[in-house]
Amino acid sequence: MATVPSSKKTRAQKRPSASSVRHTRAIQRDRTKRPLAAPLSGPVEQGLTEIIHPATLAQLAHFRQLGLRERLLTLPVMVALVVTMLWRQIPAGCELVRLLATEGFLWISPLQVSEQALSQRLRVFPAVLFQRVLAAVLPLMLARAQARPRPLPPPLAWARERYTAVLAADGSTLDALIRKVGLLRDLPKQPLAGRILAVLDVTYLLPRLVTYTPDAQAHDHGFWPAIQTAVSAGALLLLDAGFIDFGCYRQLTQAQVTFITRAKSNLAGQWVRTLTQTATLHDTILWIGKGAERQQIRLIEVWARQRWYRYLTNELDPARLPAAMVIALYAQRWRIEDAFAAVKRLLGLAYFWVGSENGVQLQVWATWLLYAVLVDMTDAIAAVLQRPFADLSLEMTYRGLYYATQAYHRGEAPDPIAYLAAHAQLLGIIKRKRKKKPPLGEPFGPT
Repeated sequence: MATVPSSKKTRAQKRPSASSVRHTRAIQRDRTKRPLAAPLSGPVEQGLTEIIHPATLAQLAHFRQLGLRERLLTLPVMVALVVTMLWRQIPAGCELVRLLATEGFLWISPLQVSEQALSQRLRVFPAVLFQRVLAAVLPLMLARAQARPRPLPPPLAWARERYTAVLAADGSTLDALIRKVGLLRDLPKQPLAGRILAVLDVTYLLPRLVTYTPDAQAHDHGFWPAIQTAVSAGALLLLDAGFIDFGCYRQLTQAQVTFITRAKSNLAGQWVRTLTQTATLHDTILWIGKGAERQQIRLIEVWARQRWYRYLTNELDPARLPAAMVIALYAQRWRIEDAFAAVKRLLGLAYFWVGSENGVQLQVWATWLLYAVLVDMTDAIAAVLQRPFADLSLEMTYRGLYYATQAYHRGEAPDPIAYLAAHAQLLGIIKRKRKKKPPLGEPFGPT
């Protein structure tokens, strides 16, 4: 096996990452100064209700098992409150209380509650109930996506015929909390809100699993048990290099899960045989690990863009998983980064209205719930247009709902999906073509 020089900087050479606190403060100030967004149109509210409300009602028995009293802010009211606050990006609890008293929203009629009561409820209302609502909605969204006929990118179309699912797992640190309430006032600096892990179905862009830890410094290795519960035999799992763990690789192989990940430049392995070796491609079988962790693994190195790219997979047969597909499929891992960007920057998971761990979890589960609904809407538009999902913008679908709502009130758009599909080019829902980077060397295809 050829020795590949690493172009990466050492830790001593790397610049320290910039603090996110200043960025968080800017987001917080921007959110509090925004005017209120217009109410959603009837069909959009009806769609949200049809998806979320039955899953909410299904948790009432668990609500009672937890010994919670039936107050004004019951489970259906709290879900409607938090979902509306996120979807319409309402800046503060006081505004939410005013809207609840004057308009009501979703399946809730106008209701008088105090801001203090709402704030207290957000701190203590069991976040597990929101998590269970999310868990109930995700299979419904997946079934709807699977039923829609629309084209897939070639690598995913290839993988769909050979694997039960194509999944990507990654962790992401949440932004800083607002240091204005409770015990947070006495802290020397703004604490981060924690860390989340998502396992995303790359084919349909829907999460299979979302989990949370309040420890913002938690290493990705700590998420391995959660990842293993979310994948099953026959699946293909795409992993970032931060998840390197020979013992867990061995467990995935034993569970008949195929994985693809990036190899570190200092990977230690014992050469077994070379499958392919050219000027731009090295495909090699290695032994890695020791003792019970020891197994054979495939190292694929490709020269492109003036550097070597290195990948690992436990699929040793190049006929079953060609090197070209390893590279093309791993490029699809970026979809989970897009998902994190959507929930944080588009749907507001970079802005926390409370400082308690429970309130953060409420927002985490509700934001991912709305992300799944937004993906479902965008996917429905893609099916109408008969275009791959990747051609459409989640952000512009979300922004386009304003125009669909205005058209509905003018009597021009009884169906928001049909309206957004008909005006997809005008509203920017169809992404503009941009100049792409050159592919990772022929015949390996685009990234």
